[in-house]
Parts: sequence; structure tokens; C-alpha cells
Amino acid sequence: VSRAFAVSRAFAVRQPQNRRSVCMSTATVMNGPSSIMGLSYLTQAQAVAIDEELMGPLGFSIDQLMELAGLSVATAIVEQYPLPKFRRVLVVAGPGNNGGDGLVAARHLTHFGYHVQVLYPKPTDKPLYHMLVTQLKALGLSITQDWQEVKGAGPLSQQFDVVIDAVFGFSFKGTPRQPFDEILQALLPSAQPPAIVSVDIPSGWDVEAGNVGNGIQPDTLVSLTAPKLGVKEFKGNHFLGGRFVPPAISAKYSLQLPDFPGSAQHVRLSGVIQDPSTDAALGQKVADMRISYTRGGIDEKDMAQYQDDPMRAWADWFKVATEQQVCEEPNAISLASVSVSGQPSVRVVLLKGFDQRGFMFYTNYDSRKGRELQESGKAAFSVYWEKLQRQVRVEGVITRLSEAESTEYYHSRPHGSQVGAWVSSQSQTTPGGRKQLEDRNTELMAQYPDDASTNVPKPPHWGGFLIQPTAIEFWQGRPSRLHDRILFQRDTPQATHWSMDRLQP
Repeated sequence: VSRAFAVSRAFAVRQPQNRRSVCMSTATVMNGPSSIMGLSYLTQAQAVAIDEELMGPLGFSIDQLMELAGLSVATAIVEQYPLPKFRRVLVVAGPGNNGGDGLVAARHLTHFGYHVQVLYPKPTDKPLYHMLVTQLKALGLSITQDWQEVKGAGPLSQQFDVVIDAVFGFSFKGTPRQPFDEILQALLPSAQPPAIVSVDIPSGWDVEAGNVGNGIQPDTLVSLTAPKLGVKEFKGNHFLGGRFVPPAISAKYSLQLPDFPGSAQHVRLSGVIQDPSTDAALGQKVADMRISYTRGGIDEKDMAQYQDDPMRAWADWFKVATEQQVCEEPNAISLASVSVSGQPSVRVVLLKGFDQRGFMFYTNYDSRKGRELQESGKAAFSVYWEKLQRQVRVEGVITRLSEAESTEYYHSRPHGSQVGAWVSSQSQTTPGGRKQLEDRNTELMAQYPDDASTNVPKPPHWGGFLIQPTAIEFWQGRPSRLHDRILFQRDTPQATHWSMDRLQP
């Protein structure tokens, strides 16, 4: 829960007689929260004052707030890091209330299907935390106090897909002690950690000044109650959790917060900070983007059954991609062509059929790709199904489909798409802008109305292509970039003999 909770809980639990004096002292500095582009950012004093009201006259208890906070962290992770791609989660729990939020999130993520391990170096000797640990043990979670044990198992990026930073909140000051200093070093960008999710504020950041040192750079932040002033320059994925702020608090403190959709326990804060300087930061993060490929492998014995006709292997892989709904358009392929001068180009087109002959798609013959494909007589494409961590590459000879086959497919298209083939001179410039296209579309829609009595003729410059494969490679991602690659090749499209080889990754 927010570090405001860390401060006020200490008073509420240990020194209830001091709560009034705390409220009075914070009231002297309680102006309206800072607002940037319609979103409130709280100072530490403002967060404490709000928390005092939640845990005072509004009747919330520590465990209730911690439960709601941890649940919102877990649901935000489900949205940002969905299964099965991000299954392995390490929760690094600190000795305070941020650590408690992490323990609650660990429980919920386990119920959601994630494989969670907890690193809890300095357990808190309080009944609430003992109960949280007991709950996790009952679920069979691995809980360790030994950072060296985790470190000795290998780089964090090889062990985990996500790390939850629930170490320090905004009440922390000073220099981290062992082992937290070494743990935070392992989470710095230079250590190339997996995706990091910080709870309320990144560990080591100042609650109001932000990342004043060389601190960790989390990919995702889940703010609680309201974002704190120190994260107003945060550049990553930002969520708001802790759905427990009543309207009276929002009105009293002039909080500007987004609505939570439906029954959601979190809300994404998108477009809060629009800063051009973020481009450089994002560019730096690209080098750190990596995943582990663990979805399976390819065995030569399994692929040997397709050597007489690797199109059957394509059909089987495509069926899996379709049935598992890996994306909205598993038939979207990246098609490459090359000009007579040797300039390659690539674009995404939709595969519209395949059979024993090869692969079919349809386009404008006068477009750039249409001209280049006809001039070279060769084509290549690839398709990547991310959820399967699979790729297929195809190279071959390309020819036009018959006029009859192209016409049959053309008339199976929606009426608007048929007219659109007449509207667009694909790849040509449009001096009149989009209005030129829309005016032409209006004209042709009047000429060919959408009714049964009107037949839209197929344009002579539009039709299908057939790629007759001479090479088909099946690729499966594997750990440590030692991917599986099985290549089928034949000399010509007419040849019936295919060779099969394993390529090095």
C-alpha cells in the first residue's frame, strides 16, 4: 500500500494517541494536490492526511487496505503481463507495508495461474505478516529469505519474466542495507533484469523529487490511492490501483482521478505525461526488451513425416495458430519483393489460400509489389505467431493466378471491397489528398449500388498471385536463443523431392 499508509499505520497501530497531533501538523501544509493534465499527484504530507482519514473516521483497517492494494497490483500485472508469456514472477518483499502489498499480490497472482516465488529477506515480526506468509505457504509458494540463493540460480532474466518491486516505499530514507543494496543493484538497467513492476513508488526514489540518483527504472508502476509527486516524470506503463477512495475524500482534497472501469481494481493512466524527451528514454529501453522462448521445440523425427510434402506441415501449424487464436489475423504475412535495381521492400498482406500448388494472395498488379513480383518472378514471405513463438519463412517462384480463379475470389469479397479495387490506383501519389479517394469512391458507389441487380466487374489490373515454394523453413523459439530451424528445399516448383535439414540458429 502507499507509503502514506506506511507512515500512518505506524501511528495507528503503535501510537494511536498521536494520531490527532499528526493530523493537525499535516493540515498546516495541506493545500490542494498538484495536478498535471487532469491527474492529481500527492506530496507525502497529503498522502498521509488522506490515509489518516481512511483509517480513522472512515473505518478502514490495515489489512483491508493492504488486501485491496495487493489485489490491484495483481490485476494490473494480469493486464500488462498476460499468461502464458509472463508466467514466472519474483516478488521482492521489503520489511514494511510495501512488502505486505507484495505478499498479497503474490497470493492473488498464484490463484490467477502465475508461478510465483517470494524473496522476503527481512520478515516483519507482526501477526498480519505471519498470516500472509502462512497463506502463501498453504498455496505451495517458494518463499526464501536468502538473496544469495536466488542470485546463485542464475541471472534474473533467465529465471523470471516479471519482478515485483515491493521493497521500499516513500517513507524510506538513507542508504539501503544488505541485502537490499545488492538486490536493487541487480534491478538496475545495466544488469538487464526482466520486466520490473514497482508498487506505489520505485524503491529508492524520493516521494517528491523522484529518481534523484541512479535508481532502478521499472517498466511498470502501480500507484496507490493517487500517484505521488515523485513519479510525475515516470515514462513507463502506469496504473492506478487501490480502489478504496470514497467520493467524500476526493471532494475534500480536490482529487482529480480517473474512473475505474466496471468492476476493475485498477485503471491504466495513459497519456498522462506528454514529453518529447521520452523518445530517447524509450529508445534506450529497446535494448533491454527480451523474452525467454520456452513454448516448445522441433524434433527432426516429428518433421520427417512432412518431407514428401512440407505444405502439410504448414497446414498443421496454421491450424494450431488459428485454433489458438494467436492474433486477429494469423494469415497476415510479411511479403518481400525486389526491384530490378536490387532495392528490396516488404509489406504486410493477407494470405487468402493455400493448397498443393502453394500460397495465394490478391492485389493490384500495377502496384509497386505487383510490378516487382512480375519483373523478378520471385517472392518471399514470413509469418510470426508470437503466442506460439513460431515463425515460418517461405521462398519461391511467383506467377499470376488464372483470370477465372481471380474473378471467383473477387466476387466473394464484400461489395465495398470490390468497388475499392476500382477506386485505388495502388502505390500512386494522391495530389488531391484523401478527398480525392472519397470523391472517387462516392462516384463509383453510385455507379455500382449495393443491390442484387448490380454486378461489379473485376478490374483488369487486379487479381491473384501464386507463390510456388522452393524453400519452407519452420522456426521455433528456444531458450538462450538456441532456436530450432528445420528447412525443406527443392530445386524447382515442379520437383517432387524435398530435402530436409536442420539449420543453426
